Amino acid sequence: MFDCSQVSRIIEMAWEDRTPFEAIEHLYGLNYSQLANFMRANVSAGSFKAWRKRHAGRVTKHLKLRDPAVERSHCKTQYKNR
Repeated sequence: MFDCSQVSRIIEMAWEDRTPFEAIEHLYGLNYSQLANFMRANVSAGSFKAWRKRHAGRVTKHLKLRDPAVERSHCKTQYKNR
């Protein structure tokens, strides 16, 4: 379904604090439950548990809960040279 670079980018976006789940859904068509299944299949069990714990109540990951003062969907170091 996704090539290696897309898989890597989806995982990176899922881990980023300021990239909302809605942005991932818009770009890759994965809603939150599909993203959770994707992460479960593509990262180690420990990483998946850490990801779920980290984003469980993080308001910046949900546009509806996000403070309107947060105008950007990514941090300045999001796009790294590879």
